[in-house]
Amino acid sequence: MTANDDKASDIKAGEKGALVSIGAYLLLAAAKIAFGYFSGSKALTADGLNNTTDIIASVAILIGLRISQKPPDRDHPYGHLRAQTISSLVASFIMATVSIQVLIQAVRALFQDAGEAPGMIAGWVSLGSAVCMYAVYRYNRGVAKRINNNALMAAAQDNRSDMLVSIGVAVGVFGSGFGVSWLDPVAAIVVGFMIAKTAWDIFKEASHALSDGFDVGELDSFRQTAASVPGVSRIKDIRARIHGNHVLVDIIVLVDPELSVADSHAIADHIERRMRKRHNVYYAHVHIEPLRPMDMQLTQPQP
Repeated sequence: MTANDDKASDIKAGEKGALVSIGAYLLLAAAKIAFGYFSGSKALTADGLNNTTDIIASVAILIGLRISQKPPDRDHPYGHLRAQTISSLVASFIMATVSIQVLIQAVRALFQDAGEAPGMIAGWVSLGSAVCMYAVYRYNRGVAKRINNNALMAAAQDNRSDMLVSIGVAVGVFGSGFGVSWLDPVAAIVVGFMIAKTAWDIFKEASHALSDGFDVGELDSFRQTAASVPGVSRIKDIRARIHGNHVLVDIIVLVDPELSVADSHAIADHIERRMRKRHNVYYAHVHIEPLRPMDMQLTQPQP
């Protein structure tokens, strides 16, 4: 199987995860709004409306995954894989908006007089929803880690946030049933901050990737792998960036100037194979340069 086949298979798996999220949110949103209305639980109804915004976020991620499958063209010689990262950014904005709405409503409810306690069925529906979202979260998280897909990982984190929201709603409903009316808004405030924290984490990771940021420790690991290849005299420069769910690496390698073109090319191929095997990097561009006397002086240990 070629690198392009692997890429297409990974994106298909990511699409399946996004579709699982959309299906779960459609069912849960309908159930929460219906049971929230009949049980008199404003918290459950609000959670159902929250799930409708999650549908939009999941659709955004699905669109990003679909766009990323488009082949390279004249305007996008590297392809469209970064559409995945952009969709993660969109999802973070939607989650941040939801967190603000949850916090505003919760603070208002905290200073309002407590009304009639909602029916306990609302709490059980919330717990059932939490179990469902935990299963979806585990599935999407597993797929996202396997295919190294940031967009699907963002969806998984959104699934986890919704699980926590449902738990918070259940705590509030059961607490109201036992006369602790303030527990509902307090739980909602905590959940609101948790959603905001998740949105910030997704935004920070996506914006870091879009600005070509890369983990320094991982880059050092790449450098050590390339330097360990026989025939490499020195690594002059190495750079890496995230492109969708793939890593692009550019390496400048210094070798013995007496080597033939064929031998130098063999060293470059060896580096590419080792990067693929050890780090799952399928896009490594290796540039070979001759080791000059001044470069040899730079490699000597300083007194």
